[in-house]
Amino acid sequence: MSEEFLKIKDLVVEYSSGGQIVQAVNGVDLTVKKGQTLGLVGETGAGKTTIAKAILRILPTPPAKIKQGEIFLDGEDLLKLPEKEMMKVRGNKIAMIFQDPMTALNPTMTVGDQISEVVLQHNDYTKQQAQERTIEMLELVGIASVRYMDYPHQFSGGMKQRVVIAMALACNPELILADEPTTALDVTIQAQVLDMMRELREKFNTSMILITHDLGVVAETCDDVAVIYAGEIVEYGTREHIFRNPQHPYTLGLFGSLPKLDDDSKRLSPIHGLPPDPTNLPDGCKFGPRCPDCKGECSVKNQEMKEIEPGHFVRCCKFARGGV
Repeated sequence: MSEEFLKIKDLVVEYSSGGQIVQAVNGVDLTVKKGQTLGLVGETGAGKTTIAKAILRILPTPPAKIKQGEIFLDGEDLLKLPEKEMMKVRGNKIAMIFQDPMTALNPTMTVGDQISEVVLQHNDYTKQQAQERTIEMLELVGIASVRYMDYPHQFSGGMKQRVVIAMALACNPELILADEPTTALDVTIQAQVLDMMRELREKFNTSMILITHDLGVVAETCDDVAVIYAGEIVEYGTREHIFRNPQHPYTLGLFGSLPKLDDDSKRLSPIHGLPPDPTNLPDGCKFGPRCPDCKGECSVKNQEMKEIEPGHFVRCCKFARGGV
């Protein structure tokens, strides 16, 4: 259960916009184990969704371009597959839960027909068998079979999210890419959706990459965590590493901006400043201009990931200097 199922090596993705190059993903290395969940955490624009779309090879080209890197799924490099073979992978071996269910669903088709379309695309089923599978998936996510012929606008936000999850799981994919699946939901529905996704993951032994900026969701759902800033992973480890022993100044800043019940402070401690312009990234440490511990060397020297304890990696000058 611990073998490397998905492995990303030195992934670089750029966008061209108005004659400028947007450096979206800059040398990312990731590993997802079979049956486990990896959380990608970071601010908007950090490159999280771009990584997920690169795995599925659904980046808009142009303007996006994968400059370099390898993406191995069960030992096979997805970036080298012909498009015809990649179409068999999408929806079958890898499925994506998109951030906004309303835009992910076709408003002119019933939800049942949309899920059946996925089932028919990847299985040798009759229409009757596909309909039975669709009803099974709807009931699995808590939607009554009588709603098969309903349209997306007839569902609430939480129910639409359940439909998208049912569609993603319809072919029992081996990897799910969940792009902020609970962002638009209220707290009660969010908890229900997370519990359901966890149960389905355990039932089908599915691996998952969960993209979020909500550390509470990460704590409840993920086994490993990668903190991303300006297209780079700045801290990587197990959930216990990141929550019990955060080390990178950006990770510490994320935790510092969370409210605490046992803290009498009247104000939160936000991370000052804004993420850098991806068309003009700073030299050296990308977080340097916002870092309270920034030294002169940080702005001129690119840092490699350093293992500070078994399985816990940090990209920061202070560890290169031997500090803790």
